Amino acid sequence: MRHLYLAATGQNRGKTTTALGFLDGFIREGLATGFMKPVGQRTVIQDGVPADEDAVLMKAVFGLPGSLRSMSPVHIPRGFTKAYIAGEVVEDLGARVRQAHATFADCDVLLVEGTGHAGVGAVIGLSNAVVAAMLGVPTVIVSEGGVGRPIDEIVLNASLFRAHGVEVAGAIVNKVELDAQPGIVRTLERGLALHGIPLLGVLPYRPILSNPTLGMILEGVRGEAIHPGPDLDAVIGGVAIGAMEPGHMLERVGPRTLVIVPGDREDVILTVTTAHLVGPARGGSSNVAELTGPARDGHDGAALGLVLTGGYRPRPAVIDAIRRADLFATLVGEDTYAVASEVHDLLVKTHPADREKIALIKALVAEHLDIDRILGAASVA
Repeated sequence: MRHLYLAATGQNRGKTTTALGFLDGFIREGLATGFMKPVGQRTVIQDGVPADEDAVLMKAVFGLPGSLRSMSPVHIPRGFTKAYIAGEVVEDLGARVRQAHATFADCDVLLVEGTGHAGVGAVIGLSNAVVAAMLGVPTVIVSEGGVGRPIDEIVLNASLFRAHGVEVAGAIVNKVELDAQPGIVRTLERGLALHGIPLLGVLPYRPILSNPTLGMILEGVRGEAIHPGPDLDAVIGGVAIGAMEPGHMLERVGPRTLVIVPGDREDVILTVTTAHLVGPARGGSSNVAELTGPARDGHDGAALGLVLTGGYRPRPAVIDAIRRADLFATLVGEDTYAVASEVHDLLVKTHPADREKIALIKALVAEHLDIDRILGAASVA
C-alpha cells in the first residue's frame, strides 16, 4: 500500500480542497483508495457515529470503503484538551490511530489528512508531525498564495516534520493569482528548492472555492428566514452593501451577489428584486432603467439573495416582492457593518451538498497537478 500524509501550514490553506482532488485523481487511476483523518477538531455525528467532517465529506463524495470510526479515530471536542492535561484521559490515543491505520491494509493508496499546521495536536501528544512519524508516512505540505509567506510557512512546518524523521515529499501552493503574477511558479519552485523541498504544483485562485453558500450565510448570521430562494446550496459570488442610491447600488450587483442592506431601505430592496425579475437588459429602456437609471454595461442585476439588517422588517408588500422574485432573504437584528464582518469571517468548509464547488475542485486539480507525480511521492508500506 502506498500512503501519503497531507498537511498544511495553517487553517483555510486549501488542504480539504487538495485532498478532494487527490482522491479523485487516485480513483481515476483505478486505484483502491482509502482516506483517514487521524485527529479531528471539527466533529459531526453521522449515523450515530462521531467523526471529523472531512472524513464524512470524503466518504459521501467518493463512497470510500472503511468505517467512519477507522477514517476518523480521534476527536478533540470542547473540553478534551483540559481533560487530557489533567490526566483524565487514560486511553492510548496513539494506539487507536495505529489500529485504525491498519484497517486500510488492502487499499492500493491511503491518503492521511492532518489538521492545521504541523504542531496542531501536540497538546494531546498527537501533533501532525508525531502522527506522520508514527505511521511512517511522507508528507506533502499545502500553503496559500504569495511568495515570501508560503515559502516561510512551508519551511517552518517542514522543520518540525523533519525533526520527527518525517520525509517532506514536497509542497503545493494554493490560491495563486497566476495571471497577475507571471513567472510565479518558477519563483516558488526555486525558493523552495533552496530548502530541499520540491514544488509539486500550484492551484489557481477561484473565488467560488472561498465563498460560502446561502445556507452557510443563514446559519452564520443566525437570521430569520424570510424566503429560502431556490437553492440554499448556491455559492455566493460576492457581497454588495446597500448603502447608496438605488441606481448606484445596482451597478455593484452582479451574478450571485449577496446584498446586505438595512431592512428599511425598501427602495434598494425593490430595485434588487425588480432587477432580478427583469433579468439582463437587452437594449432600450426597462422597468429597471425607469426605477434606477441606466445600468452599467455588462451588468445583469442578478442578485442571489438579501440579508436585511437592523431588525427592520420590510412592509408585507416588499416581502411579497422578494418572494415573487424567489430571492433568498434573511432578517437579522445586527447592523450592516456587524453583519458584513460576520459574512467576511465565515469559516468556509466544503460540504457533500456543494456539488458545484466539488466539481470545480476536481477539475482544477486534474488540470494543474500531476497525479502520477503525487503518487510517486507516496511511500510503500
